[in-house]
Amino acid sequence: MTDLQNHVDHIADNLRTLEFADCEWENGEPCAGEYSRDVLDVEYYIGSDGSYIGVRLLVAFGGPNIWIDTKFKEVQGFWWDDKATANLVDNLGLDDFWSEMWECR
Repeated sequence: MTDLQNHVDHIADNLRTLEFADCEWENGEPCAGEYSRDVLDVEYYIGSDGSYIGVRLLVAFGGPNIWIDTKFKEVQGFWWDDKATANLVDNLGLDDFWSEMWECR
C-alpha cells in the first residue's frame, strides 16, 4: 500500500469513526461546521436548476492533494500520476452542512 493510499484511508477512517482530536461536538451532534473551517477549497456540484447535488472539499494540497467528494461518496487523493480513493461514510454530516451553506447563499 502506498503512502498516498494510507493518507486517503486515514481521512476516510476519521470521517467514518468521528475520531477528531481537535473537533468539539455541538449538543451531542457531529461538528461538520467546525471541521469545515479547515477546508482549503470548496467546489459545488449544482444541477441545471440550481439545486445542490454535492460538494468537493480540498483538505490537503501541495503533495498530495486530497478531496472529500460527497457526490461520488469518496475521499480522493492525487500525487503526480498516482490516484487513491476510499469510500466516504459521511457520519460527520458534511453533505448536509454544505447543502445548507448552498441554500443560504
